[in-house]
Amino acid sequence: MHNSRRLVKGRPRCTLLVHPDDAARRGLADGDIARLSSAAGAIDVPVEVTDSVMRGVVSLPHGWGHHRDGTQLRVAAAHAGVSANDVTDERFLDELTGTAALSGLAVELQPAVPS
Repeated sequence: MHNSRRLVKGRPRCTLLVHPDDAARRGLADGDIARLSSAAGAIDVPVEVTDSVMRGVVSLPHGWGHHRDGTQLRVAAAHAGVSANDVTDERFLDELTGTAALSGLAVELQPAVPS
């Protein structure tokens, strides 16, 4: 679905949801590019300021990314944004199931440094 022009048109979907108080505290506004980093890595992603997430929490619901060399999905590569895998620590496991934990990951948020 990420490689269909009809399904990727419209507003960007790969945005980092940030509570208004957290965004203000970090000098971020809707549409700004932020640096999201963890022990595993860092990504630069557009900010979407919203009160639909709690203070102190961020969400990257559409962080699939299709930008890797050899992916062969031109439309998806142009529209899908960054990959949440780049900040997900493969050693961070759900203790009960032993599977990868994809939420509850400690991250830091700051404005991206312009390149």
